[in-house]
Amino acid sequence: MKNMLRYPYVMAAVAVLIFTGCSNMGPKTVPRDRFDYNTAISDSWKEQTLLNIVKLRYADMPLFVEVASVVSGYTLEGSVNLGGNVSDTGGVSGDLFSLGTSGKYTDRPTITYAPITGQKFNASFMTPIPPRLVLFLMQSGWPIDVIFPLTVDAVNGMRSQIAGGTNQRAGDADFYRVIALLRKIQKSGAVGMKILKEEGQDDSTVLFFYRQNIAPEIAAALDDLRQVLGLQAGAGEMKVSYGFLPATNREIAMLTRSMMQIMIALSTQVTVPPEHVADGRTVAALSSGKDFEADLGQFIKISSSPDKPENAYTAVKYKAHWFWVDDRDFKSKRAFAFLMILFSLTESGGQKDLPLVTIPAG
Repeated sequence: MKNMLRYPYVMAAVAVLIFTGCSNMGPKTVPRDRFDYNTAISDSWKEQTLLNIVKLRYADMPLFVEVASVVSGYTLEGSVNLGGNVSDTGGVSGDLFSLGTSGKYTDRPTITYAPITGQKFNASFMTPIPPRLVLFLMQSGWPIDVIFPLTVDAVNGMRSQIAGGTNQRAGDADFYRVIALLRKIQKSGAVGMKILKEEGQDDSTVLFFYRQNIAPEIAAALDDLRQVLGLQAGAGEMKVSYGFLPATNREIAMLTRSMMQIMIALSTQVTVPPEHVADGRTVAALSSGKDFEADLGQFIKISSSPDKPENAYTAVKYKAHWFWVDDRDFKSKRAFAFLMILFSLTESGGQKDLPLVTIPAG
């Protein structure tokens, strides 16, 4: 009789354990899902970007597909089957007891992809980056010698190098002189920016230089910069605008590039198999001398080989060859990360277009 009374307690304890485990499933999935989806989307974004850079090197049509939403639904079902048979006193069969459990776990993610085309493609990839954004990046700490060679095509009429395509050209020496002087001033902390709002007019972006407590070498660099840019002597504030030539001697005109132009510039730095150039699949890139201009013009190193690489930061296969950025090449990784940031900053549409991850946790 004691054994018979003990069975209900055992069965109740088993049922409690099963359903307690079910109730804790939701919170436990959060750390895993956030990390796994973050890593998967990030890696695929890098691979897609690298693939499109390589495709542009071969005059192939780039295509961008964004992860519009991720909905991951979990189902955990459990059941307990209990049975028993109590015989009369002196019965032959004796007391019988049976316990059975079953469970089912289902993970059914739904991922939505959306190609970037039409007006959104034009806004995100074909529209030049606003000069204000270039200055914001400079103000946030990104080195000017990383920002300017990649995003600025010309400043006050002085052009940068174009290493590939039908418009190949060597850069103007003064363009790279401006970058060197601005970088020197930036490291000293003597440069800043501000936004002016005048009634009835659009916002104006102003680049200014501090006039007090400046080291003599920085003051000399400021004078050289004003001279190279054709600015008014002693000017401490300059309006920054989009364009090829400035309207006054107190203005800096920047002809900035679009994201597509930046990717084309990066595509010229892809090391392609020599036989692909010989076969006419792609064209050779313009080579520069071993000087300051060449160093600034080398944004990234993208290697290629028939075999899958080791130690790859990101890698894709195209035309039976692997193309990759080496994980031990910090300069190239920094340029790639900068490109990813530019994608985020130039993305149009606002918060509603960000990838959405929905995971029922109840």
